[in-house]
Amino acid sequence: MAFLTNEGAFSSTHRWNYDVFLSFRGEDTRYNFIGHLYKALCDQGFNTFIDNDLQRGEEISMELLKAIELSKISIVVFSKNFASSTWCLNELVKIFECRSIGQLVLPIFYKVSPLEIRNQDGEFGIALAEHEEKFKDDIEKIQRWRTTLTEAANLSGFPYNDSCIESEFEFIQRVIKEISSTKSNPMPLFVAKYPTGIDIRVEAVELLLDMELNDVCMVGIYGLGGIGKTMISKAVYNRIANRFEGSCFLENVRERSKINGDIIQLQETLLSNILDRYLKVYSVFGGTNLIMERLRSKKVLLILDDVGESKEVENLLGECNWLATGSRVIITTRNKHVLTTLRRDHREYEVKKLSQGEARELFNQHAFRTSKYGDDYSELAKQIIRYADGLPLAIKIIGLRQG
Repeated sequence: MAFLTNEGAFSSTHRWNYDVFLSFRGEDTRYNFIGHLYKALCDQGFNTFIDNDLQRGEEISMELLKAIELSKISIVVFSKNFASSTWCLNELVKIFECRSIGQLVLPIFYKVSPLEIRNQDGEFGIALAEHEEKFKDDIEKIQRWRTTLTEAANLSGFPYNDSCIESEFEFIQRVIKEISSTKSNPMPLFVAKYPTGIDIRVEAVELLLDMELNDVCMVGIYGLGGIGKTMISKAVYNRIANRFEGSCFLENVRERSKINGDIIQLQETLLSNILDRYLKVYSVFGGTNLIMERLRSKKVLLILDDVGESKEVENLLGECNWLATGSRVIITTRNKHVLTTLRRDHREYEVKKLSQGEARELFNQHAFRTSKYGDDYSELAKQIIRYADGLPLAIKIIGLRQG
């Protein structure tokens, strides 16, 4: 089963305070079902925020909105009278808004059919009709509820009804198993709208990483600014991140290391991405020690993007002599000298400029939204491509201005 999420770029630096936000209508679900589900989540080590609409007003508190925003996964238990609660409907809208920042949404259809929710008939139709009468001066709110219910019903979820062959215990264990596998699967990073020439370079880096080697491997990717180091490292991350116990992609290390507080934020981000929970860091030195202490037993993938000097690596990974077997580290930099100062044996990959063919294709995509252009633009395109000198970033910027 695959959870559906928005296709927008996911921020690898987003912090989650909770693994799971559990939303349900208290009056309409058997408390032992919710209780067993909540206990199973806690027993498996999921930090779970539980909420229901019983004896609530119509408006959601700021505290609850924040809890939804800071949850990695939202489980929504749809039940017969779910739509009669404005609290539940408002909560659902907020949950779906948070999908755009990478939150996963898992619906459980508790003795109610997804088709009924999608078509908004039966109890759902009655409830929404009553809301329309009550909120006739705010039709947009009703439309948001209807649209969000349809989106939710279209997600792949878990139906549970009286005809289920499996027991309630077995059903809950199946849900927990799916959440566990999803939690360990990192969200893909956005690479590029037109990733021309990326694949061949990614494959070269993967060969250097030697994923079959049961040892620690460090690869340095270097080259001019704007040549595509970040895109390549993101694409590599997307291909291999699910092979590790934890992964973290840290962008703009050079720029963010100029201020002590920003270095600490980088350390906190690294820890929270790997451990899936927030840990407070009080000093740069303490942060380095905390990283080594908490992560030394884990097989991890760490990508430090745009490193300016070796001290920045030391602030995050110390001397890199603590990494667990099977871990991989990728460092991208404009300065090759940074790689020569690393205290661990490493491999290097120099990113070459795009070939004439690759540069032409990338320019056409950005300027004309196609891989071809008319004869009228042929000479102009050649001049622009020569001027950009094979740098993907320059080609993109000029192409967008021409488009």
